[in-house]
Amino acid sequence: MDASSELKVAVLGLGYIGLPTAAVIARTGAQVLGIDVSQHVVDTVNAGKVHIEEIDLDGLVSGVIARGTLRASTQIEPCDVFVIAVPTPFGENHAPNIGYVLQAATTIATVLKAGDTVVLESTSPVGTTEKVAALLSQLRPDLKVPGHSAGTADIAIAYCPERVLPGRILVELIDNDRVIGGVTPRCARKALQFYRRFVRGGCVTTNARAAEMTKLTENAFRDVNIAFANELSIIADGMDIDVWEVIRLANRHPRVNILSPGPGVGGHCIAVDPWFLVAADPANTPLIRTAREVNDGKIDFTVDRVEALLDTLPGGQVACLGLAFKANIDDFRESPALHVVERLAERHGSRIRVVEPYIQELPGSLQGSGAELIDIDTALETCPIMIVLVDHDVFRSVPLAERAEKLVYDARGIWPDQPMRTPSATPVRLAG
Repeated sequence: MDASSELKVAVLGLGYIGLPTAAVIARTGAQVLGIDVSQHVVDTVNAGKVHIEEIDLDGLVSGVIARGTLRASTQIEPCDVFVIAVPTPFGENHAPNIGYVLQAATTIATVLKAGDTVVLESTSPVGTTEKVAALLSQLRPDLKVPGHSAGTADIAIAYCPERVLPGRILVELIDNDRVIGGVTPRCARKALQFYRRFVRGGCVTTNARAAEMTKLTENAFRDVNIAFANELSIIADGMDIDVWEVIRLANRHPRVNILSPGPGVGGHCIAVDPWFLVAADPANTPLIRTAREVNDGKIDFTVDRVEALLDTLPGGQVACLGLAFKANIDDFRESPALHVVERLAERHGSRIRVVEPYIQELPGSLQGSGAELIDIDTALETCPIMIVLVDHDVFRSVPLAERAEKLVYDARGIWPDQPMRTPSATPVRLAG
C-alpha cells in the first residue's frame, strides 16, 4: 500500500510509548487502532483525552480522534501492521518477564493474515523477537512465518525499540534514529518501509538479536555512568566535599563528562534493562550488575542521610519535593524518589508532606500512610525541613530568600547557594 490513508495499524499497549506512537502514526493519515486491556484507558482515548502526562500529547490525541484516524478498543481487529508496545517488567531475582509480549502475539495471531507486518517495540531480552516468531508459527501453521518455513514468508516480523526521552516523546519519535532488526533481511526492509512513513531520523537495519542488544546496551551504558556519579557523591559526602563542585570542575577537562548524581535511578528503561543483560550472561556482566547495585543502593544511602537530618529537628514537618523518576513528568515507574518517600512515610507518617506538581492525589503506596500532598508554596510556609528528590523546574525556581532558613537535603544539587543550616544556625554540609 502506498497511501498512508489505506494503511491500517494496530498498536497494542497504550502506555507512555504506545499512545504517543499510535497518535503520531495516526497523524500521517493511517487508520490506527489502539489496543489496551484497560477499559478506562480505552474510554479516555476515545473521548479525545489522555491518561498520561506528556507535552503536546493531549492536543495530538484530541486531533486524531476528531479526524477519525485513531480509535481505541480492548478487542483486536485485522490490520496491516501490528506494533507491540506492552510492558516487559522483571520478576523475582530480576528475571525478565516477557509474558505481556507473548500474550500480545497470541492476540495478534487470531487476526493475522498474509502480507502483515509485526513489529515488537517493547524493550526485551535478546531472543524475544525470535520467540514471537516461534509462537506465531505454532499458533498459525497456515502461514509461512520467517525463520520457521521454507521459501518466501507470508508475514514480516521485526524488532524496533523506542529510544525517547519523557517530556520530548512526540519530537523524538519522529527525529531520533531508529534501529530496525528483522528476523530476516526481508523482514527488516518491510518494517523499514513502515517507519519511513513517520520517522525523519535515520533508519538502520540489522538483525533482530543485534537490535535487541543495542537497546539494552544503550541503557546499561547510561546506568554505568550514573553509577559512577552516584558512587562519587557517596565518597564526597564522607569527605565533606561538595560533589557538585567537583563534577563541575572535572567536566572542564575536554574528555570528561560526568553525569549528575541523584537518589538513585528510575524509569522503566535504565532501572530495568541492564538486568536483562545480567540475566542472559551472569558470569560475564560484573560491571553492569555492580552499577545496578550502586544505583539501587543510593536509595538506602539517601534514606539514611535524610533520617539523620530529621533527627536534628524531631517533630518538624518534612517537605519531600518530587516523586517522579525525572524532572517535569508524571512517570513514577521505578522512581527512587517514590521509594525514598515510601520509607520515610512508613516511619514518620504525618510528618511527611509531599510536593509533586504533576499529580492530583498521592499514589496508592502512600495513601493511608499519614503523608499529605501539598503544593510548593504551602511547603515553604509550613515545613522547616525540605528534601529535594526531583529537579522539577518549579523547585529550581524557588529563590534563596524563601528557603534560606530551611534545613535542606538536596539530592539533586538544584540549590547550590543553600546555606543548609540546622535550627541552631550551625552550618552543615549535606552533599547529595
